[in-house]
Order: sequence, then structure tokens, then C-alpha cells
Amino acid sequence: MRRITLGRTGLNVNANGFGALPVQRVSLGEAVYLLQKAFYNGIDFFDTARFYTDSEVKLGAAFEHIRDRVIIATKTGAQDAEGFWKDLETSLNNLKTDHVDIYQFHNPSFVPLPGDGTGLYEAMLEAKKQGKVRFIGITNHRIALAEQAVESGLYDTLQFPFSYLASEREKALVELCKEKNVGFIAMKALSGGLITNSAAAHAFMSQYDNVLPIWGVQREHELDEFLSYQDNAPEFSAEIQAIIKRDKLELAGDFCRGCGYCMPCPKGIEINNCARMSLMLRRAPWQEYTTPEWHEKMAKIKDCISCGKCKAKCPYSLNTPALLRKNLEDFEEFTAKLK
Repeated sequence: MRRITLGRTGLNVNANGFGALPVQRVSLGEAVYLLQKAFYNGIDFFDTARFYTDSEVKLGAAFEHIRDRVIIATKTGAQDAEGFWKDLETSLNNLKTDHVDIYQFHNPSFVPLPGDGTGLYEAMLEAKKQGKVRFIGITNHRIALAEQAVESGLYDTLQFPFSYLASEREKALVELCKEKNVGFIAMKALSGGLITNSAAAHAFMSQYDNVLPIWGVQREHELDEFLSYQDNAPEFSAEIQAIIKRDKLELAGDFCRGCGYCMPCPKGIEINNCARMSLMLRRAPWQEYTTPEWHEKMAKIKDCISCGKCKAKCPYSLNTPALLRKNLEDFEEFTAKLK
């Protein structure tokens, strides 16, 4: 059962982390069952956030009585010190704990620094002094900010999207973290569902001894899949490499990662899903995306007023309105053939 040390934190954890965003979509009972099953099968790192509705509450219910045996990371999207303390106290209450192992600034549009006027980093240091936070982390989707955070020497961990679709610059970021002794937590290891071969994803990640992937788990069969790799890890074979090469060719260029930072849309368009419909129809069971509900969601794209708000907030600088229109055209063409 492979383990990863998260840089200078010294935290040594199972090489499979549990991404707890999806458990907000299941009942409390189902979530507690999944979380505890993961723990009793060796997974001991769990990542959540204030932003993930009741995810923290579900972790608290699952781990209150075994808190000292798990590593919990959560996040704050606060913009100032007052919001920071409010978020932290809410998280501690939800998680039924007196401390967070890694407290992360959640995808800020800047890197919080001492003396920057926001008071955020100073609040983080005070929380650490009080014992409410053990280590300081940051998450981001913008590589320039991620690089700045690592180079600053102020952060113990970085959480950043990383998968076998990564660019050379993103791979260099992983190496920079290793050089600076910063723990690297990989989100979007399945690229928001576009990577459908978990064995290939797992084999790719196993090449990096400083990368902790957090797999988003919502269903038991998904958890079982990753648990099966703990003692029978897929090899980075020629066959796996061929799969990766094919996927990289298919997913080359601009595509929506489904991060959701473009939301909300003033016209109610579910941008983070509608803007990648073309890919989901090709790469996932298409029946799930051709229901009356999805026809209704995709039709809302016609209401787009090209206000540019989504485009301005996209961390990947995508032309979101144009991407939405293209996906609507592909969707209508695809569904027309089914009639």
C-alpha cells in the first residue's frame, strides 16, 4: 500500500486521497458509509471545503470518534480576516474537531501574503499559533498564481489540477513543489470526468512520489475501483501509455474542465456542464446526457447574452460563450440523429 509524504508537513498518507466534494450529493447515511469504508480500507486523507455545502458535516459525522487517525484538509474562500475566522469556526464545528490539519485558501484570485492589506495570511498565522490549523495550504487553477505561491515559501501545500492531460509547465510545477518541499495535492485527477480510465490515471500518478491525488468519490463502486489498486496497482505499461496518448490527442486544445468558477450565470445556464457536453457525449454513457432534463438545460444556452462574466472568471481563459454555442450545436446534431 503506497504512501506519500506531503512535503515539509511530514504528513505521511495513503497515496489515494478522498475528494469529498461529491458526497454533498448523497444522503448523510450514504456519505458516512463511504467515508468510513474508505478509512477502514486504508485511506486516511480527506479533502473538503466550506464551499461544498454539507460535505464538512458528513466528514464530522464519519470521523468524530476517530479524529486522531485521519488527516483532514478543508478550505476557506474568505476575502478578509473577518470572513476567515467565521469560516474557520464554522468548519471546526461542522467537522466536530478542534483543529484542521491543512487549511487552504480556496482558489483566490491573488496569493495572500503578509502585509497585503487583506489580513488573510496574518489570520492564518494566528490560527496556527492557536493550534486550530496545523499547516497552511492554497488551492488554485491559475498556474501563474500556483507558481507564485510555491516560490513564496509561505505555503506548506499546493492543491492544483493535475492529470495525464497535464502540460509540460504543469509537470514542471510538480517538480518545483518537490524542490521547494511543498506538498502537492492533485485535484481533477480524472479531469472532471473526461478521463474514464481510472487505471490509466492511477498508473500515471504513481510515477510521482510527491503527488497525492484526491479522487472524487460519490458511489461505492467508484471507491471500490480505487481501493482495488492499493494492493494491485496498475503498471505504467505500453498499453496504458497508448491510452493516455490517444486521450491527449482527443482532448487537445481548449476544453472546459468543469471547475465551476464561471458560475453563477445570470441566465441560469449550467455552464460548467453545458460547455463540455460535446466531450461527455463521446466519453461517457451518452444516455445520461440526452434526457428531457438535459434538453432543457442545453436550450438555456440560447438565452446567453454574452455578458462576458463567465469568460472573465474562467481560470483557463476560455471563450466560454463561444464554447457554449459550439456545444449546443453538437448536442442538437447528436440528438437529432437519435430521432
